[in-house]
Amino acid sequence: MKIKLEYIWLDGYYPEPNLRSKVKVVNPSTHFVGGKQVKGIGLEDCPVWSFDGSSTQQAGGSFSDCLLKPVRLVPNPLNEGMLDSYYVLCEVMNSDGTPHETNTRALLGDEDSDLWFGFEQEYTIMMDGKPLGFPTDGYPEPQGKYYCGVGNRQVNGRKFVEEHMEACIMTGMDITGTNAEVMLGQWEYQVFSQGKIKAGDDLWLSRYILQQLSEKYGYTIEFHPKPVKGDWNGSGLHCNFSNGKMRDEGGVEYFESIFNTFNSRHSEHIKCYGSDNEMRLTGRHETQHINKFSWGISDRGSSIRVPLATAEMWKGYIEDRRPASNADPYRITYIINESINAANELYRTLYNMNAEVDIDKAREDFGGVTNDELMKEYYDDENFRLDDDVMNANNVPIQEIEFNKK
Repeated sequence: MKIKLEYIWLDGYYPEPNLRSKVKVVNPSTHFVGGKQVKGIGLEDCPVWSFDGSSTQQAGGSFSDCLLKPVRLVPNPLNEGMLDSYYVLCEVMNSDGTPHETNTRALLGDEDSDLWFGFEQEYTIMMDGKPLGFPTDGYPEPQGKYYCGVGNRQVNGRKFVEEHMEACIMTGMDITGTNAEVMLGQWEYQVFSQGKIKAGDDLWLSRYILQQLSEKYGYTIEFHPKPVKGDWNGSGLHCNFSNGKMRDEGGVEYFESIFNTFNSRHSEHIKCYGSDNEMRLTGRHETQHINKFSWGISDRGSSIRVPLATAEMWKGYIEDRRPASNADPYRITYIINESINAANELYRTLYNMNAEVDIDKAREDFGGVTNDELMKEYYDDENFRLDDDVMNANNVPIQEIEFNKK
């Protein structure tokens, strides 16, 4: 029986890309599983496929072909037809096979499973131009009761949210939970991934499922960081992260080197954290101002929140609360990885500067003379003076200096 492949990619719209897809029908291939031949499909069976880049802001009309390079294959959890169906996540390539300029995934290089990411994706379910649950005219009660709420007037869209969560789990990604957020109609789900590339892949696939499922319900999914102006929370994409050193060794000095590095690169991070983020990062509604960097233990009003469990032993993960809900996760993991590498260099430099060195032991090990030997040689030399040909910075001979010897 035929197999349906749904090719998924990111277009070239700016400042944030949109998800695109088209379907390819192929024949199953033969694979060996446990020594037996079975019919199925693998990533290697998904061919490179072309598309019209002039319709996605990725090429001109006179030379419009771009290529879709398959990079991830997962079961299609929303498939309701008779055919087996899969999602094929793709990178966009130029016609010569090089990464397209809009291909942010290609910036990440090789995978690094030592880096763990946990994204908290906030979004707003919209209906008829308003958040789900908002009255036709005016506003609902002020926010306060909606976060993790229950009941018809406290939450709206739960069936849709849980269907999305279960669909994501069926693909194999590690969805760890979901909850209603502070504003009515606003929700969040959390996805955990080991690896900077996999983290981006998982989040884009989860967004695709969210968008596709919304077609069934007649909803619109809003990722704008400030969907409703006024005294309402914005939507973020909080990013929890750690590497092996943070998890296994830790130490307050190492974490401080990360904070200092992130502070010095704050503007570079903000550039990667989504458009219109200044509307959300105002210093109110559990945010730090976009022009200020701060970190704090259990402080949701800071740029970086240090969980209590991490601060107790200074081991574990930390949360970057700056990314907006519409940000490209590939750009987030890229800049965080770059900053962690810079923090590692800073930490090594500071460690070497502050390390206690036994000078006499080092001289013994490397064949030098000890302090005692130097002082003895000095005291034994009654005529010790600086040579007359020693010059100062202005090329004038330095006057002879006599030392008072005891």
